[in-house]
Amino acid sequence: MADLDLWYRAAASVWTEALPIGNGRLGAMVFGGVAREQLQLNESTFWTGGPYSPTNPNALPHLADVRQLIFAGRYADAEALANNDLMAKPHLQMSYQPVGDVWLDFVHDGVIENYRRGLDIDRALAVTQYASGGVGYRREVFSSAIDGIIVMRLSADRPGALTFELSLTSPQLGSGEPPLAATVGFSGHNRGEHGIDGALSFAFRARVQHDGGSLASGGNGLWVTSASEALILIDAATSFRRFDDVTGDPIASIEARLGSVTGNFDQLLERHQREHRRLYRRLSIDLGTTPAALLPTDERVAHNEETPDPALAALYLQYGRYLMISSSRPGTQPANLQGIWNDQVVPPWGSKYTANINLQMNYWLPDPANLDECFEPLIAMAEDLAVTGATMAKAHYGARGWVMHHNTDLWRATGPVDGAKWGLWPTGGAWVCAALWDHYQFSPDPALLARLYPVMKGAAQFILDVLVTEPMTGFLVTNPSLSPENVHPHGAALCAGPTMDNQIIRDLFDAVAEASTLLEADADLRAELAAARSRLRPERIGSSGQLQEWGLDWDMDVPEIHHRHVSHLYGLYPSRQISIDTTPALAAAARKSLEIRGDEATGWGIGWRLNLWARLREGDHAHGVLTRLLSPDRTYPNLFDAHPPFQIDGNFGGAAGIIEMLVQSRPGIIDLLPALPSAWPTGSLFGVRSRGGLELDLAWRDGILDFVTIRGSRTGRLSIRSGGLETSTTNDDRRTITIRRRND
Repeated sequence: MADLDLWYRAAASVWTEALPIGNGRLGAMVFGGVAREQLQLNESTFWTGGPYSPTNPNALPHLADVRQLIFAGRYADAEALANNDLMAKPHLQMSYQPVGDVWLDFVHDGVIENYRRGLDIDRALAVTQYASGGVGYRREVFSSAIDGIIVMRLSADRPGALTFELSLTSPQLGSGEPPLAATVGFSGHNRGEHGIDGALSFAFRARVQHDGGSLASGGNGLWVTSASEALILIDAATSFRRFDDVTGDPIASIEARLGSVTGNFDQLLERHQREHRRLYRRLSIDLGTTPAALLPTDERVAHNEETPDPALAALYLQYGRYLMISSSRPGTQPANLQGIWNDQVVPPWGSKYTANINLQMNYWLPDPANLDECFEPLIAMAEDLAVTGATMAKAHYGARGWVMHHNTDLWRATGPVDGAKWGLWPTGGAWVCAALWDHYQFSPDPALLARLYPVMKGAAQFILDVLVTEPMTGFLVTNPSLSPENVHPHGAALCAGPTMDNQIIRDLFDAVAEASTLLEADADLRAELAAARSRLRPERIGSSGQLQEWGLDWDMDVPEIHHRHVSHLYGLYPSRQISIDTTPALAAAARKSLEIRGDEATGWGIGWRLNLWARLREGDHAHGVLTRLLSPDRTYPNLFDAHPPFQIDGNFGGAAGIIEMLVQSRPGIIDLLPALPSAWPTGSLFGVRSRGGLELDLAWRDGILDFVTIRGSRTGRLSIRSGGLETSTTNDDRRTITIRRRND
């Protein structure tokens, strides 16, 4: 299907032109070179370091001093003391690592003609094809979630025309294994970092089967000569088992997977596609098309800002879903800052899990996009963090429950890192738990709730223990804290009770209270949460009509008036505490804050703004923000988000924003086409999910809803709103509801 292809007329010359494949655990970037093909490999558990607990024994004894300085308005002094005594040890975390590269060097006799490479995201298949010397060549590669490996087929349309060398390299510590039979391999161990020794062993291997011709080893590689077709099976593994267990055997894992592969390429591809499409084909979207849809993908991005391409927006949503399926599956690690794709041993920001927006933004997409299974790795991570974070909570705060600050890594480190102005923010874990509750809202299953509740309860207990009374106001506040990464006018970021913290804590307390009611548990805790919630500082509107980012009216005097973060607008999105319907004055103040902050930002910052404008029901403004995101400055030729550099959160946030323009929900209420732009007058969206456990198909004409079909097991009254009209219905017998527009 051409509308589900990324395609190009030339090979990738840089990494951000290569095409990603992945099965959640094992990923590759496919370059599509003619004389030399490169597959750059990643495995989701390959990081620097090893199990560690970065507690600092000086932190708790100095916590009260830092709090006192903040309450006294001596913010810079508090930050200096915090940098000296409150940070984790080490104060930096571990980095996600590339495994290595598979190289294929080809022999061609003629001029290259009819070159095309592409990624079919419906089939999850990267294809490179061209002609040389009158021979047509084709390469197909995919990463199979069923068989757990990467599969590549090389073929030529003339018998005996395929000659190539297969070899491996790695930037890691280790060495190549002598070619054995039809296999080349590399094994080694990871690096230490920031004083934490490397504890992982790893390996990767490629095995070749050929049809016709001959196979020989030479140097560090294998030569296939005069074949008609070749099948290459690739795998990588580490010794990682859990954040505190590195006793796995990577070579045994690889051999087990490679040894269990059965069938030819077509059979392997059929199994792979069936599994991929089980998830991918749940949702379809049509926003209209223009002649631009016939251009190569890089050209579409290059021209989109001057002439927005509605089909490119639809492709971007589906590409985000493809990336989610490829980088986050049950049993794998969550998608990190780069999903699972990273080619650098010193990646930007360690390619970690940054929890002051980026990790959560990664998981805005799967629930509405009908990929709820892809949320599973975040749940598993939260369960791990509840263990490591309990140690941190007790050591640094003397508190119950568990904490995560603004970053974590493979080893589930939860301490404040990087520096106080970034890392001394105690509500990262609370935000993750708010996201878990929202996931439950999409999938209201009692078994899921029972699983989530202990993690959410622990996060709430931590917050209860660290809230302190602000002397001048009597409000309960977090102290020390910050409004993520934004420096206020007093030359520091540290403060007490920033707006975002209060919003996150309300969501967390409400979630735990409702969950405990549903589970008939912890009545005393519910009362404690309610009492503390009532003492949180309410939202404030500043002198410029803006929603205040802090308890004091500092917003207009900050060093960065156009700061990339819009943390104090969490209450508008992803939360629903602020809305045009229920809190119009606060919604207007949030809008003013957005205007002040501006639409220009990093890729993920634009993605967040897109969702915020959608929540404000300003479709044309949201579309302008999306058009900015889908421009060469913010989107690479392979459609990766250009932070810059690449961060995948912009892809996921932008894709989620497209859905948010078309469907918004809370349990019992669904808003259809709330931010439909004039650029998409006619279209359809099938298979989208809403809170309440419902699935929707909808279409519209001339900017007006044509029909909606709603499926699901929700009982009770349901309000469906669109274009100022509201329809209420009852779905008590699990039937399908269809509402159609009256004839014009």
